[in-house]
Amino acid sequence: MAIIERETDVAVTSTGTVTPTSTYGVLKRPVAATGWRSWVFTVDHKKLGLMYGATAMFFFIVGGVEALLIRLQLAAPNGKVLNADLYNQMFTMHATTMVFLFVMPMAAGFANYFIPLQIGARDVAFPRINALGFWLLLFGGIFINLSWFLGGAADGGWFMYAPNSGPVFSPTHGIDFWAFGLQIAGVASLTGSINLIVTVLNMRAPGMTLMKMPIFTWMMTVVQFLLLFAVPVITVALFLLSFQRNFGARFFDVAAGADPLLWQHLFWIFGHPEVYILVLPSFGIVSEVLPVFSRKPLFGYPFVVFSGAAIGFVGWGVWAHHMFASGLGPVSVAVFSLTTMAIAVPTGVKIINWTLTMWGGKLVFSTAMKFSIGLIVLFTVGGLSGVTHSVAPSDTQQTDTYYIVAHFHYVLFGGAVLGIFSGFYYWWPKMFGKMLSERLGNWNFWLMVIGMNLTFGPMHILGLQGQPRRMYQWTEARAGEGFFNFAFWNMVASIGSFVLAVGILLFLINVVITARNPTKSPLDPWNSRSLEWMTSNPPKEHNFDVIPTVHHLDEFFHRKYEEDPDTHTMRQIATAEEIMAEQERNADKHIHMPSPSYWPIVLAGAVPIITFGMIFSHLIAVIGGVILLFAAFGWALEPSTAPESDFENNSALGTALDKVGH
Repeated sequence: MAIIERETDVAVTSTGTVTPTSTYGVLKRPVAATGWRSWVFTVDHKKLGLMYGATAMFFFIVGGVEALLIRLQLAAPNGKVLNADLYNQMFTMHATTMVFLFVMPMAAGFANYFIPLQIGARDVAFPRINALGFWLLLFGGIFINLSWFLGGAADGGWFMYAPNSGPVFSPTHGIDFWAFGLQIAGVASLTGSINLIVTVLNMRAPGMTLMKMPIFTWMMTVVQFLLLFAVPVITVALFLLSFQRNFGARFFDVAAGADPLLWQHLFWIFGHPEVYILVLPSFGIVSEVLPVFSRKPLFGYPFVVFSGAAIGFVGWGVWAHHMFASGLGPVSVAVFSLTTMAIAVPTGVKIINWTLTMWGGKLVFSTAMKFSIGLIVLFTVGGLSGVTHSVAPSDTQQTDTYYIVAHFHYVLFGGAVLGIFSGFYYWWPKMFGKMLSERLGNWNFWLMVIGMNLTFGPMHILGLQGQPRRMYQWTEARAGEGFFNFAFWNMVASIGSFVLAVGILLFLINVVITARNPTKSPLDPWNSRSLEWMTSNPPKEHNFDVIPTVHHLDEFFHRKYEEDPDTHTMRQIATAEEIMAEQERNADKHIHMPSPSYWPIVLAGAVPIITFGMIFSHLIAVIGGVILLFAAFGWALEPSTAPESDFENNSALGTALDKVGH
């Protein structure tokens, strides 16, 4: 779709909205769908980002309900809420949902929405592939959860160790749905990573070198490279598992001369980079939020950039610390102990830089700022407990106890989830043009932080006292006394989980109240620093009326402020409204945007039909394959944009507009 906008003047309202005062021509191609079709057929990176976010939030609620059921089961001895089989399904699906269907899609949503805005681009490199990735993720998530209604969900843990994941120990189709569904979601991640890498490398605004990119874009770029190399590894592992379960292969069968440790190596070669795929997006968000609310630049920008890249690099050399108890041998254990210690260094660099960014700043304790500070504190706790796993004797004692559960929840909830909520409060005005309630946000923050510490803090104690992971009951005989009281700490953890749930419920209430509130947010509510704030709230379909030329890191800030040569302090030279008005006046004459397409959803819809057929009937798989080929041909033959002649014809209006434009 191409859009022409010509305006003689603009006015700025008191709320920061830029409106034309004299417009002599606005002409648009009539190819953009409206209503539900404008979402289902969209290739706009912003709409797709919001759809990723809505999907991820839905699965966050699903995963949260699964977690509450687990804690209800363990609140008291001899729990009767879930039987053993259902408990196995519940903890497997809880972890799968939170990792693959909440944190990863939510990070993809932020990346899709904000990377083009932060680098001054109008869209991503491959808009239709971007849409395909979203629909594959959604259909993959639905496919995994269909197993609840078709014989039972996967029950082998999110790590799905062989031989427990084989048909002998798990004869239902739950693991088949899990393996095929994750392969579908994996294709979504792989296509998305390639798309965003090309976008960042090829579509940055003039003057934006790599070392002038915002930290969020940098961290998300590192994440895309991690996905590019990690997803094929788990895809191979899932392929082997699918063939073992459905076609009689024996890749992990000891009786056939195979080795179950092959699965562990494949899974954790993916699984440890996956940890950084989950937390680096939040590191990027925190690195955007802290400078804005500290009223000073990010301390040590190059160190933050290169420490993020170092985390991505070193993260490939630590996978076997998940396997110290599997009999790897002393040499392997020693090597992976050292690499586990080493990866703490670049993470520590980030924590130091964040702390020094706040040091001496004029701190504004907004809700976004509180969540960012909460991440620093709680992720540090999780990181310190993680360093204990680099000591092999300690790790051997802690393996498969609740100490491990405590550790990775402090890392992933205290790191990834708190960072995501910081991003919600920071970028909500940009995405929706309205500001979330700070009063409700304050309650949201404190209930989540208190609930998280009540839930996962006691698990350190429970684990060190010997409570194993993945046991569906603990008995009265293990209750103990005093500090070592299983009954007391399990009850505290279960109460904490409901406090945490109330905190998240308050966020959802905040969203509903904000949506009903007619008050619009200011154009630049936080006095922000990066390019995404140099657009309207929410941004136009084409993002920028004129592509900005970048001269500085924090380009938007430097357009608003300059250093006084006498006092060496920053003085304001322009407001966000004035900058936007100038953009409107100098708007590009021709702006070409890709047309909506229904082929991505058709092609994505064919994939779960194929995998459904692989489980139940090969005829269904053939039907899905035919649909996929049909969609691929339709996609290939569809023009990416509507013909120019449909828009600029020889009409008198078009001719008149061109004359006036000159």
